[in-house]
Amino acid sequence: MKTKREAISLAALGERVAARRRAVDVGEVPRNAGTRRTPSKQALLDAIAWAGGEW
Repeated sequence: MKTKREAISLAALGERVAARRRAVDVGEVPRNAGTRRTPSKQALLDAIAWAGGEW
């Protein structure tokens, strides 16, 4: 099934979300505490951190 809406880029989507947040004055959204992560998810995040990335 094909959608009738035109595809948008991830950058354009980010701009739309940022504009909506500014319009309603959302401010900073707290990050997930991560207290219920699976071992595989924690291993992935550890590997990202080891490589110098930040999640």
